[in-house]
Amino acid sequence: MGGRLTGVRHLLPVALHQDRKSIAPWIALISVLSASSVLVYDWVFPDPEAQRILQLNVTANPAMALIFGKPVDLTTADGFNAWRAGALGMFFSGLMAIFIVVRNSRAEEDSGRAELVASGVIGREARPAVAVALAAMAALLLGVVSALVTIAFGGGVANSIMLSATFTASALLFAGVGVVAAQVGSDARAANTLAVTVLGALFVARGYIDSSGAPDWAAWLTPFGWLQETRPAVDNIWWPLALVVGLALVLVGVGLALHARRDFGMGLVPPRPGPARAGAVGTLWGLALRLHRSALASWMVGFAVLGILLGFLANTVTDVFAENPGIAQILASGAVAQEDLVAEFLLTMIRLLGIYAAVHGVQVVMRLYAEELEFRADPLLGGATTRAAHLASHAVIAFLSTAVGMVVAGSVMGWVADATGDTIGFADVLGQTVATIPAVWVLVGLALAVVGAKPSKRLAGWMAVVATFAITILGPMFTLDEWVLDISPLWHVPNVQAADPAWGGLVGLALVAAAFTAIGFAGYRRRDIA
Repeated sequence: MGGRLTGVRHLLPVALHQDRKSIAPWIALISVLSASSVLVYDWVFPDPEAQRILQLNVTANPAMALIFGKPVDLTTADGFNAWRAGALGMFFSGLMAIFIVVRNSRAEEDSGRAELVASGVIGREARPAVAVALAAMAALLLGVVSALVTIAFGGGVANSIMLSATFTASALLFAGVGVVAAQVGSDARAANTLAVTVLGALFVARGYIDSSGAPDWAAWLTPFGWLQETRPAVDNIWWPLALVVGLALVLVGVGLALHARRDFGMGLVPPRPGPARAGAVGTLWGLALRLHRSALASWMVGFAVLGILLGFLANTVTDVFAENPGIAQILASGAVAQEDLVAEFLLTMIRLLGIYAAVHGVQVVMRLYAEELEFRADPLLGGATTRAAHLASHAVIAFLSTAVGMVVAGSVMGWVADATGDTIGFADVLGQTVATIPAVWVLVGLALAVVGAKPSKRLAGWMAVVATFAITILGPMFTLDEWVLDISPLWHVPNVQAADPAWGGLVGLALVAAAFTAIGFAGYRRRDIA
């Protein structure tokens, strides 16, 4: 085995030097996510009454458990941090590890650089081993930095270390998933898609279990559930971490074994040969659709699956209310109607679908710039194709696919909810979903404006989605001012079930999306390619 790993000691420092700028933002993001929860807790929830209201608000909306997990103890800063940063931190940690492993293993083969490295005195498993080692180093560094920063901002020592350890364990686990996916996928993009799909499926499964009132044993059905069983800031149980790390080691072993058996530059699932004739791909619009075809299919399946899960979840809302003594007491007092709580749950669900759709739309837009960086845009623009047409071929797909995805998810969710219970009707779900599409287009339009006019700032497109998520989902909880909430385009979507919906907000959203799109086209016509 030593000979097969020859060269790891020399390759690892080089890989670390090349990838450090890509790893640092992930560590900073997750560390800030944890530290900020501790920092703001005493300011936003200064007394027991505010903490009690927080607990009621969180448990009254099952959508919160879908995203953040079950709240265990929200009466302390550490308990609040474990709830708010726990599940999301584990998700982002896994995403970081997947990208590190695939970027430093399969992507190197696709670029041709791995072939140069392999021509030297390098063992066959050295490159994937380096990728996994780099991800492991990032995972450990994340755990240390997150713990130290959280403690510095007021977190308890043992509680902060426990929570940060779950981030490290999640990163190690999905480094294993990433190295297996790198052997299976036909290229780096396919490997990333496969690994991220596994990550997303496990996260959604965990969310459904936490929010649907499933029995306690169901938490053990996903690795995210294992990590939640550590119960940071409450019991700080360490042994579930060993299960996750053990599974990670098994996956890494499987990945290295698969690597030894596949052809260099090819995945276990080989790419299909192209057609003998260009057909529709011979046109600009056909080519753009072909570039996004696989991603579109994956995302549409995701929209449908989310619709099914949310549809079933919709009919558990009343059960959640009945099982919570505090909420039942409030409903009995007449302070709030059950219909209002159901409507708030529906709005949160549709907003989450909107954020999911925005991620897809921004990804489509970013593919345009990836084509430039890989020098595939130059041959097109060197011919009769205009810049406006080239940009439009991607922009139209981004706008239409997000709208279609929202309609698919809303229709499926409404149908399932209507067929399995009488809590939420089909028309209510579909109407609210369609009303949310212009808000999604604002985020897609912003990404288009940045990529079209100033692609060096393209990270702003992703940051806008993150900011929208934070403001829309967490803003009301933190009692943010109305002008801050107004920054989120989703905040301007009217409640279609209201007696007098504010339809004017949709007009404003459409105008903002159109303005962003116009900026993107104007900038793309003037800037240098790549």
